[in-house]
Amino acid sequence: MGDFIVGHYNYWMFIALMMVGFYAMMAKKNLVKKIIGMNIFQSAIILFYISTSVKSGGVTVPILEHGAEGHGTHAIDVMQYANPLPHVLMLTAIVVMVATLGVAVAVAMLIYRRYHTLEENEILLSMKKGQ
Repeated sequence: MGDFIVGHYNYWMFIALMMVGFYAMMAKKNLVKKIIGMNIFQSAIILFYISTSVKSGGVTVPILEHGAEGHGTHAIDVMQYANPLPHVLMLTAIVVMVATLGVAVAVAMLIYRRYHTLEENEILLSMKKGQ
């Protein structure tokens, strides 16, 4: 059991990061702290996917030169090539993460201009008084 935990330390670190981000999103009342928690959660997911896509021994990009293997006389060793797809998908996820961060900060700024606070309790109280 101890070998399993030590052998998969990166998974435990990502779980810890995800729980920190999830806790910040759920338990904190300040909107900026919630946004930071969302960013930590998203970063943990991206790091998890990149970590799981690492291939030991995969040192070459999957680009074959024409005639490099003697016109098909030798078989291609697939284990030498790293799969770039997970990394490309995580680049897309990083772009989405930055976009959601920008929108969240913009909405937080609008909320602050209207209610002069970023505390969730005070905003909800102001909204109830306005009705």
